[in-house]
Amino acid sequence: MSAAEPPPRGAPPAPPGTSQVLPRRAAMVVFLAFAVAYFLSALLRAVTATLSPVLTEDFALNARDLGLLAGGYFLGFAAVQLPMGTWLDRYGPKAVLLSLLSVTVLGCAAFALADGFTGLMLARALMGVGVAACLLAPLTGFRRWLDAGAQLRANAWLMMTGSLGMLAATLPVQWLVPVLGWRALFWLITALALVSMALIAWVVPHWQSDAPKTEAARAGGSNAAAPKGSYSEIWRNRAFRRAVPLGMVSFGGMVAIQSLWAGPWMTRVGGSTPLGAATGLFWINLSMLVVFLGWGMAMPRLAARGVSVDALVVRLAPFSFAALALLVLAGPALGGASFALLALYCVLATPMAQVQPVLALSFLPALAGRALSAYNLVIFIGIFFVQWGIGLGADALEAFGWSPVNALRGAMGVFGVLSVACWLHFSISGRRHR
Repeated sequence: MSAAEPPPRGAPPAPPGTSQVLPRRAAMVVFLAFAVAYFLSALLRAVTATLSPVLTEDFALNARDLGLLAGGYFLGFAAVQLPMGTWLDRYGPKAVLLSLLSVTVLGCAAFALADGFTGLMLARALMGVGVAACLLAPLTGFRRWLDAGAQLRANAWLMMTGSLGMLAATLPVQWLVPVLGWRALFWLITALALVSMALIAWVVPHWQSDAPKTEAARAGGSNAAAPKGSYSEIWRNRAFRRAVPLGMVSFGGMVAIQSLWAGPWMTRVGGSTPLGAATGLFWINLSMLVVFLGWGMAMPRLAARGVSVDALVVRLAPFSFAALALLVLAGPALGGASFALLALYCVLATPMAQVQPVLALSFLPALAGRALSAYNLVIFIGIFFVQWGIGLGADALEAFGWSPVNALRGAMGVFGVLSVACWLHFSISGRRHR
């Protein structure tokens, strides 16, 4: 990772005198400390997909309960997004992330001790609150500590780290559960959270809280005039409003499928065994890891050549929708190979992950935490409602006499139509804006 690369074309320059760009070696060490925390966040997000068979058996869960349980993580995550943006801008990534990770420790311990659905749900919500800053804290720091080109690279490589966490939630978890049990597994994750906190406390720089005030004062204009901690400048931004449906439904829905419904799809529709589904999830997340590694190397160069994230999203997203449509239409005919189309769908949707750091670059560093947290809130509200909504839709269709297989296909098809509509809004409003 380089901390001194040319900025993407069209990125606003940093206000003079506010540069705090880290030397390359320090930037790499800080990135690795943050990466451990984001690995943990992604592991916790995706682990319910692998554990769904054993949790369903132990607690007699139906599709609605399973979707709500997985969504509980995102509900807790979303609940702290708006105050967290203000906290990040005021207190900095280190203090905020350490405080919230302590809640993660409590959530993992509570999950390991839960004796019913209510306990599991509350523990998942605590986990969501605890890891809510694992992406936004580094991105807020990178907005000040890395130049614009390096920020795109760091974001892609954080996504790669997340894919590694989701990879760990597949076959490794499937192998460990019969040996240790799922409760002992969560005690191990609790220990990992404590290790992550120690690393962050050791290497992440302290926040210079007076810098944002200086930047806003020098910049003047509407950003400086906004009330302290206000989100008014964020919500009024045209680029932000344009990206909201895409982030909430198209990208958030892809994460919902990757982190929950891909597993049940492979077992219920594809007919895979739990081990076969975990293997499929492994290959899906490995594909995502490789692709995000590639984006991390390619994005600064593409940006320097004038290839925008908007253009990548507009051109590649239709292919991801086509893969999803083929998955729904083929259904059981794909058998164990359904993971291949799921992987293709997720991989072709990855350019949408780059919308977030590009939005942050359109705001002053003093507003970066709020801009990132507001968009993250949008994404995770979408993940929660898509995860729960697909489960509700599948149960509702079964109540009307559909088979379990066709009910899940129908619910996924409805999501696909909504996802395409949100991408169309993004594409058409982008042309109007230009």
